[in-house]
Amino acid sequence: MPDRPADLIQRAQSGVPLGDLYPAGPTLAQRPRRRRRTNVPRLGETDRQLVIDTFTTLVDGLYTHLPLKRSMYGSDPVQRLRLLRQRIGLLDDIGFHHELASIVTGLRDAHTRYVGPASLAGRAAMLPFLVESFGTPPRQRYIVSKVGSDPSLIGDEHFVPGVELRWWNAVPIDRAVDLHAEQETGGRPDSRRARALESLTLRALQFGPPPDEHWVDVGYTDLDGNDREVRIEWRVVTPRRARTASDATAVGWRAYAIDPGAETTRRVKKLLFAPKLWVADHAAVKPKASETVGVAPGEWLETSFQDTLAAKEIKTSSGRFGYLRLWSFDVNDDGPFVDEVVRLLGHLPDRGLVIDLRANPGGLIWAAERLLQLLGPQRIVPTRFSLVATPLTRAMAAAPQNAGDLEPWRQSLDDAVTTGELYSKAVPITPMERCNDIGQVYGGPVVAVVDANTYSAGDLFAAGFFDNELGLLVTVGQATGAGGANVWMPDDVNDALLGTHFEQSALPAGIGYTISVRGASRAAAADGMAIEDVGVRGHRTYAMTRRDLVDGNKDLLNFCGRLLAAQPLTELRIEPVEGHDERIEGDDDRIEVTTTGLDRLDVFVDDRPLNSRPITDGVTVVDVPAGWTTVEAAACRDDTVRQRRRLHR
Repeated sequence: MPDRPADLIQRAQSGVPLGDLYPAGPTLAQRPRRRRRTNVPRLGETDRQLVIDTFTTLVDGLYTHLPLKRSMYGSDPVQRLRLLRQRIGLLDDIGFHHELASIVTGLRDAHTRYVGPASLAGRAAMLPFLVESFGTPPRQRYIVSKVGSDPSLIGDEHFVPGVELRWWNAVPIDRAVDLHAEQETGGRPDSRRARALESLTLRALQFGPPPDEHWVDVGYTDLDGNDREVRIEWRVVTPRRARTASDATAVGWRAYAIDPGAETTRRVKKLLFAPKLWVADHAAVKPKASETVGVAPGEWLETSFQDTLAAKEIKTSSGRFGYLRLWSFDVNDDGPFVDEVVRLLGHLPDRGLVIDLRANPGGLIWAAERLLQLLGPQRIVPTRFSLVATPLTRAMAAAPQNAGDLEPWRQSLDDAVTTGELYSKAVPITPMERCNDIGQVYGGPVVAVVDANTYSAGDLFAAGFFDNELGLLVTVGQATGAGGANVWMPDDVNDALLGTHFEQSALPAGIGYTISVRGASRAAAADGMAIEDVGVRGHRTYAMTRRDLVDGNKDLLNFCGRLLAAQPLTELRIEPVEGHDERIEGDDDRIEVTTTGLDRLDVFVDDRPLNSRPITDGVTVVDVPAGWTTVEAAACRDDTVRQRRRLHR
């Protein structure tokens, strides 16, 4: 008999105690347990040399940010790896793995990580609650914003959402966050603190060491103002990936920009705090998106991409607007994903739209950059990427199996031998024609919201949104998480280097890595500006409030609503006039264009200009030649294109 959803949720949320996976002293309950295993592989000297030599070759020859990291942090990871190779016989297994992980983590790059043993794949250590902060440094305060649905994992009825944290293992909470931040990736102090705040309760075990302790003692002030303390045990869960997530068959497997550790912890949050949706992610039958008829304002629209998308109408102090939550870009195919966003936008109010990308860990670059065209009349210019110019990247670009993927970078890598350039020329990963193959769909003003945990493809979306002038970008904190690269896995690297002098061998014990291969630079209005370690700063900044954390982001949404209400409202709709008889030779078709707040209309038929005319609010009928394939209407206000729509036969 198949598991009931409630049983599946309870078993998945409970996981196993951390002490069952890692040896230590007595457990929290002092109860006898079965013999523990360490999950740390035993590597002989030859295997250790292979691991270090692989990382040395790839960091020195493939890692796109190496010149930047050497300059910023005054440290040479290649030399540190060489020194580690001399000491491999002096370290035990745990010490060896921690030392190697420390060198890679020191790059402050969440794209480039040491991946631990395969036995930990997909596992995460968790405490069943979420800590978030509000206010601005140095007066930030920390509260429990969410608690898991299984009360037995905490065992304290006073420990509920809204309690304020004071101590963490007897360390003042602010200092505890600072200590965690010292071990985190992130090029800016605020981005390291943001990741540290999350790692207080969530750790992706394959991408970093486990917690040092098997439980934590948390001091807090309850909702009645009483100081209390609770001891909570770390547990290990397996959040699994959603049915729509990427896999080795993905259409753009080398076109990903994602922080895989953050994606794992995102899935843990869903398991703990939205378990019914987590179960739906693994449904055997693909759900059909409804026509969204009769959905009341404030209710989430049904979608077949519920792991990555959510949409609804929101009510703010400035009126009702659309709300689109982009949880992640981790999808297997950008085509159906973009089509679903188009469908959802059609059911949202056209008065204004809030796009929320906070804590989006990235995913498929194509999916992120192709969404931009839906939001404005501009021709989208995508982010561009470069390879570091080394003998390894030149050999890789020349390998026949990479002709389709790396050909645009090949000549400039060869030229760098003569010119001394550090990098190849910058080329988009998402072709410009694919960034503009649908055109504008949503016509209202748009505000996008990001934070220091918006990373990777989330950074790219924010950069494209800002640089192509699609609306106002709001940053919670200083900027986005600053992950500016295309990330590859070992299979990608091994396949790309096959047949070259740099061909790689499989690493022992399922050890792996992720690595930044192509570095991103901004385009359009910010042409050439870096993203890595800098991030994308918005037009406005915002500090979260207590009400945001405990009452559905009320103050944040009201802030965005005020920004939207202050923007001018224009409208354009285009549709064919019914009743045309194509059998009559020479009889033109007619297109009906409805506009508001616009003063000039330009019409193009199959990419050729047809006519340009002044307009007023209302309906304009345009004759177009019979046999057309595409009609595009571009409408201006004060000589600036404000709306653009495309009609396909």
